[in-house]
Amino acid sequence: MHRISLSTTPLLLLLVGLLWPTGIPASTASNDAISAVYAPYAELLSDFLVEKDLPDDGLVSAFDYEAALADEATDQRLQRQHEMLAAFDTDTLNSREKAIAFWLNAYNFFMLAQILEERPGGSLITSVWDYGGRINPLRSNIFERELFDVGGQKYSLDGIEKGILLGDQYKQRDWFEARVHFAVNCASVGCPPLRQQIYTPDNVDHLMSENTRRAFNTPRQLRVEGNTLYLTRLFDWYEDHFTREAGSIREFIQAYADQTVIEDIQQADIIRHITYDWSLNKPANFDEFSQGASR
Repeated sequence: MHRISLSTTPLLLLLVGLLWPTGIPASTASNDAISAVYAPYAELLSDFLVEKDLPDDGLVSAFDYEAALADEATDQRLQRQHEMLAAFDTDTLNSREKAIAFWLNAYNFFMLAQILEERPGGSLITSVWDYGGRINPLRSNIFERELFDVGGQKYSLDGIEKGILLGDQYKQRDWFEARVHFAVNCASVGCPPLRQQIYTPDNVDHLMSENTRRAFNTPRQLRVEGNTLYLTRLFDWYEDHFTREAGSIREFIQAYADQTVIEDIQQADIIRHITYDWSLNKPANFDEFSQGASR
């Protein structure tokens, strides 16, 4: 499939410039600026992302890739979003909240765009590993490829998540957040859900906490059976991130979980990890959507 050609555009600068009229608080202007930058992505989420509430306030979500591909507006939305990010000045990310919100949205958009734009043989992938890595070790995996243009510089998904959001510079600034693991979405069933809302400076802390709390109410991410605590593999792969923030994995969970979950995990003295489901996060791959979905 022919990849969309990226180019810079003055539209982003015009939009951002219009969002700072006299008398508007700086926080409102920052939120409006992030919303303007990610307007095409927000339209895709509004039209094609489906969230389903689960018992005990759990949550899953799925993206309807087939419907998005059938919509003639999708290619234009993707191109507009690429152009706006290619023109963005990252030097304006001068606050913790603005920076985290921007890069969370960037990661999630680029992951989504990758799947919609690169379809081997004209078909949707079944898993992000179809692009290479595990199944095809001769190709680097999609998380490592520097394909994604922000401000004229190419980034990889790993570069955004591990190099920026969870990287040394953010650690030095005290911007490091282990909750990022519950906010980035790898387009897989086993990943914490993508949300319909984009992240903004005003909502980013609330949404990261909410995503984390609701993940702990979702059996795909955490459950207790007898004296065994089953946890998402994220706690295995990134244990050092959670212990850095809270001292231990249990303490991290207790910092964000509902009281019933806290009480449940106190009864468990064995920890095991849930097999990660790398199937594409489309509705048909979720048992939870078999009885209908709610937005």
